[in-house]
Amino acid sequence: MNNSSREERVSSEGMRRSIDHILKTQFGMDPRAVDWTEKAEKKVKDRFKTLDRIREYNQYKVVSAFQKNNISDMHFNWNTGYGYDDPGREGIEKVYSDVFHTEAALVRTQIVNGTHALAITLQGILRPGDELIYCSGGPYDTLEDVIGIRGEGMGSLKDFGIQYDQVDLLPDGSIDLEGVKKAIKPNTKMCCIQRSTGYSWRKAIGIDQVRAFNEAVHSVRPDIITMADNCYGEFLDTLEPTDVGTDIMAGSLIKNPGGGLALSGGYVVGRKELVDRISYRLTCPGIGGECGLMFGQSRTILQGLFEAPAVTVNAAKGAILCGQVYHDLGYEICPSLTDVRSDIIQSVKLGSPEAVVAFCQGVQAAAAVDSYVSPEPWDMPGYEDQVVMAAGAFVQGSSIELSADAPIRPPYIVYFQGGLTYEHSKLGVMMSLSRLLHDGLVQIPEGQN
Repeated sequence: MNNSSREERVSSEGMRRSIDHILKTQFGMDPRAVDWTEKAEKKVKDRFKTLDRIREYNQYKVVSAFQKNNISDMHFNWNTGYGYDDPGREGIEKVYSDVFHTEAALVRTQIVNGTHALAITLQGILRPGDELIYCSGGPYDTLEDVIGIRGEGMGSLKDFGIQYDQVDLLPDGSIDLEGVKKAIKPNTKMCCIQRSTGYSWRKAIGIDQVRAFNEAVHSVRPDIITMADNCYGEFLDTLEPTDVGTDIMAGSLIKNPGGGLALSGGYVVGRKELVDRISYRLTCPGIGGECGLMFGQSRTILQGLFEAPAVTVNAAKGAILCGQVYHDLGYEICPSLTDVRSDIIQSVKLGSPEAVVAFCQGVQAAAAVDSYVSPEPWDMPGYEDQVVMAAGAFVQGSSIELSADAPIRPPYIVYFQGGLTYEHSKLGVMMSLSRLLHDGLVQIPEGQN
């Protein structure tokens, strides 16, 4: 191979031989996993074209927001102490506000994760006696302690006399709009939805459903605040929840909008009066968003946002490929092959704890960081069940990077997401299948090798 001409190396067949060689010799890949994935990839190429157009639109939208706010090298400089009058922080929040078409934004390194961003949103707005309704079924596992569904004495909403109700999704996975309207009471203050699947078996909630939800709630009482947990949902459509009537929205910088470069943080965007109240919960009354050091992250947060449309689409393409590969093997997947994708997560019902652990170990083996680690189930803070997590990331916990995780509970569903490049996401899919084949936990249908 080293002595071959360049023309031979870069020919279609030559490149295929080179790729097969490196996958076998450097990654120990089962050739059957490579062939199976290549066949699946041919089936999804047309679906990638739609995502490419969405990526293009969102890239222009982000660049426009940068230009409107005259982002310059000045915004990348450090500040110290209280962070008063930090131009970088102010520039970031103006750009976020313009990208999501809102009155205000709070984008801070002090927000430690998506759960924290959602928690300060709820805590900043709700008061004793108010009611919160989750309208997409139960919230994500880590929010159960925040709300008070489980756990006592930690300062949950329940501890402060805030009531909770939820409206389950309809059997087809859509929001029960009539059920939401019937659930609203005189003391209902907020109605919330979680766009992504979380650890449930459903497709993500698309923008048309978000619009209908906002209209349904506000038709009953215009003063009720609608909130969207937008984790994993950014930049997968030309519209965001705030474009279709959502009052307040929150998410994590180490998911889609951070583009794999933000080192930490979260964001809240929406109506200014609401963002101000949330900022008082993040810091304290009287201070709000006026203080808060960015710790030199302004450049990575802005550059990550610039790259986010492309990175998010790469991850979505990897999720689509994962779905096709495992659907062709006979597994149930969610979303289905024909569903419009509204988050970057692909769920696969593997049916056994051994299979979900092997899948995650295969994804971990595809990582650029900590590839030698073999993930095992453990008691993660904030989760009721043990969780196995493959997360070989440059930024700890960054699930816009290649990752996979699963709660160890029936029916044993694994959740695959991320990939800063499509090729890395594809590698994760192939390695997961190769590991399942190695452990004898899956069979390639006879005659289809």
